[in-house]
Amino acid sequence: MSANPVRRVVEDVASEWRGRGKFPPGPKDFSFVRTHQIAHDPLPLLLGAYEEHGPIFSMRLLHTRVIFMLGPEANQFVTVGHPENFHWRESSFGDLIPLLGDGLLTVDDDYHDRARAIMMPAFHREQVTASTAAMAAESEQAISALVPGEVVDVYDWMRNLAMRIAMRALLGLDPDVAGKGAAAADHFERALGYYGIDYGLRLLRGPGSPWRKLVASRRVLDEIVFGEVARSRANPDPSRHDILSLLVGVRGEGGESFTDREIRDQVMTLMFAGHDTSTSTLTFMLHELARHPEVVNRLCVEQDRVLAGATPTIDQLEREMPYLDMVLDEVLRLYPPAWIGPRRAVREFEFGGYTVPRDAYVNYCSWASHRIPEVFPNPEAFIPERFTRERKAALRRGAYVPFGGGQRICIGKRFGQTEVKLVATMLLQRLRFDALPGRTMTVRQMPTLSPKGGLPMRVGPRA
Repeated sequence: MSANPVRRVVEDVASEWRGRGKFPPGPKDFSFVRTHQIAHDPLPLLLGAYEEHGPIFSMRLLHTRVIFMLGPEANQFVTVGHPENFHWRESSFGDLIPLLGDGLLTVDDDYHDRARAIMMPAFHREQVTASTAAMAAESEQAISALVPGEVVDVYDWMRNLAMRIAMRALLGLDPDVAGKGAAAADHFERALGYYGIDYGLRLLRGPGSPWRKLVASRRVLDEIVFGEVARSRANPDPSRHDILSLLVGVRGEGGESFTDREIRDQVMTLMFAGHDTSTSTLTFMLHELARHPEVVNRLCVEQDRVLAGATPTIDQLEREMPYLDMVLDEVLRLYPPAWIGPRRAVREFEFGGYTVPRDAYVNYCSWASHRIPEVFPNPEAFIPERFTRERKAALRRGAYVPFGGGQRICIGKRFGQTEVKLVATMLLQRLRFDALPGRTMTVRQMPTLSPKGGLPMRVGPRA
């Protein structure tokens, strides 16, 4: 993948020319307004196009036409039915390569399958269970620092907590120790900032540009991560359960292991995928709970019955608190952090009566698909009861895809769900967050869904 934006544009224009006459219907004209809207308020545009054209359509964004596939059948087709038609690396996921390298989000085919198979033991249930100690310790510290009556930016609070958990659980670093832990957290946040700015600013390459800042932070992160890999290889410690240490020791079926560079790229990918998504999900959960006190009451009744004030175990979170699962599912329906699934077609295929040309950019969008009224009636309403065990089982295949699906379903799904449920439970055992009068919440899309400008809320005592 070239990092040269001019070369990328030329290649995109050439690809569209080769596929002319084969794109599904949709607006073909160049439009700054449309391009701006897809980056800042895409739902009305996408759902409107779905109403007009059906589950597959195209629209010109910047210099090229992009295809969107919405709805259960489309999601199932892309993620489970025909994943061989698509690559991730040549889609907009390729923009992540300068930071993440060749991690699970930016590789395809046999290499992806091999890497995922080697990594799977690091995400088995017993390993996630071992990580809950770090999650609980960091959550206790963060919750204890909250003072009833004060106003807190919930997004910033959870982002800091998620980063601290990631430092301990993924890298095995103490975020309070000056040097590695603190520096890694600081530079990872700086690097992520590059993906939160407008696309045009990402094209700049001169001194002082966002690109140069990304590269500078990446160098610091590389030094820290490679140093930790070398330490783990030189002094293996079976008592350590952080993901980096586990990846140093894991082996594939044929005895193959990861190189230092592969470990670095996979750990950075997990940091990106896990830190941002957990932050987003917990923030939107607290936003919805502040608007629905009856849901909070039911959660409190459930946790009091199961936990009696104790810190939850992973068994209790997964098996004994079904209403908490329903609340989390509904939050992920309304606000799936990885809201769009970018792909690039590696072969021509047909869907919904239309031909999609090879090399076309193709996106499925869980955020829009989760708000189609015929799939989820009254889609804007927050209704956890949609996800009782019976109703969830009755959903059409592909209707609910917050973690993707098929062979590329999120490898850290259990880790992320455990983290969000643990933090939410420990918080609600002692406190609550109340919305500020007159304050509205606007959703920002990049790099994952988040509240634009943060989400200030007031800390209150438990009801």
